[in-house]
Amino acid sequence: MTIRKVFINLSALIVVFVFLFPVIWILLSSFKPASELFRVPLTLFPENWTSQNYLSAWRHTDFLLYFGNTMFIAIVSTILLVFISTMCGYSLAKYKYKWLNVVFICILSTQMLPTEVIMNPLLQVIRRLGLVNSLWGVILPSLGNPTAVFMMRQYFLTIPDEIIESARLEGASEFQIFTRLMIPLARPAIAALAIFSMRWRWNSYLTPLLVLTNPSRWTLQIGLRNLIGAENIEWHIVLPSALLSMIPMIIIFVLFQKQVLGIDLTSGGKG
Repeated sequence: MTIRKVFINLSALIVVFVFLFPVIWILLSSFKPASELFRVPLTLFPENWTSQNYLSAWRHTDFLLYFGNTMFIAIVSTILLVFISTMCGYSLAKYKYKWLNVVFICILSTQMLPTEVIMNPLLQVIRRLGLVNSLWGVILPSLGNPTAVFMMRQYFLTIPDEIIESARLEGASEFQIFTRLMIPLARPAIAALAIFSMRWRWNSYLTPLLVLTNPSRWTLQIGLRNLIGAENIEWHIVLPSALLSMIPMIIIFVLFQKQVLGIDLTSGGKG
């Protein structure tokens, strides 16, 4: 048993190292002068530590503007997505209508289509609604997320129907059951979905790239991509900019890692 534990722990450490090594390399490289980044032989630690790269990244990019646009998209999208997906998941899980199964299958079937396939008609709709170069043109298409609906439906299925029936016998309305009973029971799933949604929107690239053509509307991901030129890449600016863009997601994960790692879709609402 001891040998097995040692093997499991050693394997886990190797996996952690594999995932963390690129981040560690980027972090240490962000403190290297430009002349050291591609010098042969490569070194992990900088010979001449410098924070000038971060100052250059801050001066060369409208970081606060991109950060504000990305944060607005992420927060608004998350609030609306959680609200819509929670209602939809509850309806699909707890209302016994045969046609709801058909609706659920149709929702899941959209997962078979890659984003690139539906992007052209999606852009046509955005253009006709006058949402090109608008942050809402990025927010609205993200609200119909089948993964979020599926996640909430599966969680609500773990909550016994007897709880709802008891509330109905007590005279509670459907609205009261949903807002005062179901939502508190589904808080672990809601918290996890909110965190996932923040990460999805924070890292979103394709939709903002196609919808937002005005630099004043760019998100962080588009701003970072703009640092990479056709013939020249200023890596000493790209690396610290990328690390700065990761900080909000790292903070969110550290603060809410219990919700991310502790959700259990088979726990009957105890996740």
